Amino acid sequence: MSEMNRTRITEVRTVGIPVSDQDRALEFYLGRLGFEKRMDMPFGAQRWIEVAPPGSATTIALVPTRPGVPTGVETGIRFTTEDADADHADLLARGVDVDPQVLRMGDFVPPMFYFRDQDGNRLVIVERR
Repeated sequence: MSEMNRTRITEVRTVGIPVSDQDRALEFYLGRLGFEKRMDMPFGAQRWIEVAPPGSATTIALVPTRPGVPTGVETGIRFTTEDADADHADLLARGVDVDPQVLRMGDFVPPMFYFRDQDGNRLVIVERR
């Protein structure tokens, strides 16, 4: 790779999810998913809030929606777990909107399932292999 094509970018730091109510979103991500609050500070007339699974380097920003920016989107975010079945049962018991069952698509695709947050934003949990 030539020096001209090389990047100094080293990691994914934060991914934003549009939310209609930051307090409700914070309650969901902390209370239902068990994430940590990493940041909650004034940001202009609003707040900048970041949450993350314990130990994760990448955070999720709970970004207030604005006109033209919908909630209830396909986020493209995939979380990893050691046990998709256990997490599926746990989130279901916590009242999280999860798919009816863990997806199993053969030997080469790990078990996974979709779930939705308080605004209907869709996320995925994938079992680590």
